[in-house]
Amino acid sequence: MSSFDYGGVAVENRTRTLFGQVMWYVAATAGLFALGAYLGRNLGNGWAFVFFILAFVCLIGMRFAVRSSAGLAVALLFAVGLLLGLGMSPTLLYYASADPQALWEAGGATALFVAGCGAFGYATRTDLSGLARVSFWALLALIVFGIVLIFVQIPGGALIYSILGLVVFAGLTMVDFQRLRRTTDLDSAPFIAASIFLDALNVFSFFLQLFRRPEPGLINDAFMYRPRRRRRTAICPGMGRTVGRSTADAGA
Repeated sequence: MSSFDYGGVAVENRTRTLFGQVMWYVAATAGLFALGAYLGRNLGNGWAFVFFILAFVCLIGMRFAVRSSAGLAVALLFAVGLLLGLGMSPTLLYYASADPQALWEAGGATALFVAGCGAFGYATRTDLSGLARVSFWALLALIVFGIVLIFVQIPGGALIYSILGLVVFAGLTMVDFQRLRRTTDLDSAPFIAASIFLDALNVFSFFLQLFRRPEPGLINDAFMYRPRRRRRTAICPGMGRTVGRSTADAGA
């Protein structure tokens, strides 16, 4: 066997090791998210905002933690999962009591969506770097659109917002899984895991909005973005996703 063959086998082994490590990190982060959602079931909406901010700070910290300690980067990743679970707990609690079927449907649809887009991104030989740039700017535009919906009532705005969000995160999910296949640096595992977890979390939030049942007497379908509605915590599109993407790029 030539040195080239040995090098190819070594790269393939590192890729497989990285894939397993990233998937383990994603599963552990999702588990901590579920734990946070359970622990925060009695918290008010005001605390949700605080936990979102703390999660965002942890994502930023991951970018610098890799310089000193890979273990610290993993700890911050797990903290992100726990904090986001605490932050989304009021929203999930509302659905669990008012519309539990939407939770199950959104969860199942998210699993199929991420698995399908991820499998395509991991398997394709086409360079998706162009799609990465387009998806990134589309995400920024989506965030702006979400902010507009908070203050402006647009007929069908919630539906448009959710569908556009799924399109954007389909591209981001494919890009992240291709990055996972092409990267051989094991230190980048926490960053890629953060990106994939945020992909799945945002996709879940969009499906949750699509599958929710309208409340009797509510005509405005954009009520989820109205801060005066009690127990309706808006899920920020791409919350931390831009940071997660940049940190993954830095670690790759």
